[in-house]
Amino acid sequence: MKSRKDGIGLKALVVYLSTSGNTKAMAEAIANGITAKNVDAKAISFYDVKPEELQEAEAIAIGSSTFFNKMLPPMEKFINETLAATNPKGKIGAAFGSYGWSGEAPIMIAEKMRDMGIVVLDPVLRIMHTPTEKDILECKRLGFDIAEKLKHKSK
Repeated sequence: MKSRKDGIGLKALVVYLSTSGNTKAMAEAIANGITAKNVDAKAISFYDVKPEELQEAEAIAIGSSTFFNKMLPPMEKFINETLAATNPKGKIGAAFGSYGWSGEAPIMIAEKMRDMGIVVLDPVLRIMHTPTEKDILECKRLGFDIAEKLKHKSK
């Protein structure tokens, strides 16, 4: 049996709220990057994620598009209530999102995650408008980083 440092048995969730599909594309690329490093990962809409999935995951990446200089209110409620109720202290985290003008949502997400004791990877990933091929590679790279951080933590 392989050890957890090889990634086997580790779990990550990439939770997103996407209004135009851009943040969803980012989430899927991040999850692909994580799974490429032999860590179980799933990209899932925050509407569909279950509290027990959040509790089981050793890493949680959260993404939201920015709307009027803020994260979308349903995502803020999800973080403040659903995620907070799972006591995520000590988990690995990442924040990401797409934006049209200002891009503050990922920064706000990272701050809320840090306040909960989640170890958030820097920098947060912000992509303007529709992700390009280069942007998708950057998302996968974030996935690689999440997986490597998890493996290092589980040694």
